[in-house]
Amino acid sequence: MSPTTTFKSPEEERTYLTSVKSELDNAQTKADVIDVWKRHYLTIGHRKLGRLLLGRSLDEVLKARG
Repeated sequence: MSPTTTFKSPEEERTYLTSVKSELDNAQTKADVIDVWKRHYLTIGHRKLGRLLLGRSLDEVLKARG
């Protein structure tokens, strides 16, 4: 299943992903990660969230479309 949100511009998507990455970086517990995941997976999808969680760069996450 693909994400349901289409961003108006690449800059808007980058800004959103930067915010999500910051939330994941600040997550201290498994429950924190689950909370971030639940709030964002419908917008950007499981693949991008997983890549961010694994520490991939934003450029790499944005390049891996689909």
